Amino acid sequence: MARSAGILLYRHSHGALEVLIGHPGGPFWAKKHEGVWSILKGEIDADEDPLAAAVRELAEETGAQVDPRACSPLGEITQKAGKVVAAWACAGEFDPDQLVSNTFELEWPPRSGLRETFPEIDRVQWCSPSEARQLLNPAQVPFVERLEALLESSEA
Repeated sequence: MARSAGILLYRHSHGALEVLIGHPGGPFWAKKHEGVWSILKGEIDADEDPLAAAVRELAEETGAQVDPRACSPLGEITQKAGKVVAAWACAGEFDPDQLVSNTFELEWPPRSGLRETFPEIDRVQWCSPSEARQLLNPAQVPFVERLEALLESSEA
């Protein structure tokens, strides 16, 4: 079973919570918007610590760096296709204009014999939790809800 790990980067802007989410790159996702965004995540390598994988994937997909000691666990979810995703929340800042994503190669157009390179993440954006609920893959919405609960309990 495929396993991924990711970071839900968050900040408070003008007193309101915002989370950073990414839009998948490549031609299949180019015209899709609601329900396809994701926390910044990727596959866990064999024998790799899941939190280390999450921190590595954030750096590979955005260029952002976080201290793993500053991350709080948000648990796991299972996506529709069966992939298990573990996530951590981490406060931080990132300028979406500074996005530097790793890439993948794909035959495009299909059956053309041509290979094209695409970014894994073609854009990121800060958004409110309610906007994130609309944009995220539905299986990942609990990560936003768990973050909100975590922040509420730390303020109590």
